[in-house]
Parts: sequence; structure tokens; C-alpha cells
Amino acid sequence: MRVPRIFCDRPLVSGTEIELDTRAQHYVRQVLRLRSGQALVLFNGNGRDVSAELTACGRQGCRARVGDIVAQEHAAQLTLHLGIGISRGERMDFAIQKAVELGVHDISLLQTARGGVQLSSERLPKKIDHWHGVMISACEQSGRSRLPTLNPPQSLDSWLNNYSAGIVLDPLAEQGLPALSPPGDDLALLVGPEGGLSESEYTMARDAGFTAAHLGPRVLRTETAPLAALAAVQALWGDFR
Repeated sequence: MRVPRIFCDRPLVSGTEIELDTRAQHYVRQVLRLRSGQALVLFNGNGRDVSAELTACGRQGCRARVGDIVAQEHAAQLTLHLGIGISRGERMDFAIQKAVELGVHDISLLQTARGGVQLSSERLPKKIDHWHGVMISACEQSGRSRLPTLNPPQSLDSWLNNYSAGIVLDPLAEQGLPALSPPGDDLALLVGPEGGLSESEYTMARDAGFTAAHLGPRVLRTETAPLAALAAVQALWGDFR
């Protein structure tokens, strides 16, 4: 029987007994319907999986005794920084989920000219919390033990100031990813929103040292383009090799 693997936002010290956080409790009790005595694998995003055993699981809460480290995630060969224009609804969820599965180090949500998504001060914390949950679920499913960072919405020029070079996806670019020089061990990837980046934003990216590259003869949707690019980059220079 497969042992459930669950994110728990708690210090995981061997030999200690911990109370699972609210999300983990709900997942263990309401979704998996586990009972006291059953085995778990817990991780808190620091790169390690630890064994655990439920010591209590009921209406009063769920507790677990932490065991030994059973796995440790190796450092990625290529640190991937994804900057993506904010899109509507499920498109954003899908892009974030699959980017985590494909090994991205951090995701930055970018406010762009053609984004068309405005998050009010009331909605923003809820959306950030929702997207954070999407990332956690993706880590649980994919076996990742390091939780990527989700950076709050920011302007494109602010994000570009963090990097001296990178790749910007442009369907009209003259070259594809295989034609580019290897990026070393760190790569920033810029993807536009549903309407694409504006000409001035492409210029801004190029002025910041970013190289334009296409993904073949087809124009991909905003939720497909970053996934295709991340998979290609991992195959060319990352841990798919």
C-alpha cells in the first residue's frame, strides 16, 4: 500500500510528536480518512521527506510522531525562475501546478499591459493562498520536497531588475531554444499573459538582457507555453538529461 505523502508546515524533528497544520489535518482526516496508527511521509518544504505515524486523528485534531529522514531532494542542476503574466481562472492554476511539477525554483506573477486581470486588495490574499495550495498539492503529487517560492504580483520592470539575462518567449523570434547558448546553472524565463506581451514590453525585456526565443511554428496558449519551454529547457540544460 502506498504511504501518503503530505506537506506539513511544522518543524519535523525525529522523535517529536507534532500537531498537523490545518491543511494537513483536513487532507488526512477528510480526504484520505486515515486513522491513528497509520504511516505517513511528511515534508515541510526544506528538501527532506521524513517518516511519521499518526498518533491521533479525530475531531480534536491530528497528531503524528516524526521518524527518520527517508529521502532528500538533490539540488537542481538548473535553477529556474519563471515570470508569467497573470491570467484568468484555471489557466493560472494549471500553469502554476505544472511549472512546479517541472522543477521551477520560483514563480513571479507579473502585471502586464495585456493581462486584463486586476486583483483587488481584498481578493489578492485569497488568490495568493489558493495558488500556494496549488503549489503544495503539486509538490505532494510529484515527489518534490522543496517548495518553490511564489512571489506576489509585481510589475514587469520590477521583475526584470532582478536579472541581467534570461529568455523571453516570443512566437516571432528568429531562433528557437536549441539555438541558444547554455545558460549556466541559473535561468530566468519570461512568459506573457493571454494577450501576449506588448511591443514595448518585449523591448524592455531585450534591454534588460533577455534573449527572444520561439517554441516552433505554433502559437501556444499562455498556460501551455511556459510548460513547453520548461520541459525543453530541462531537456537541453537541466535534469531531464
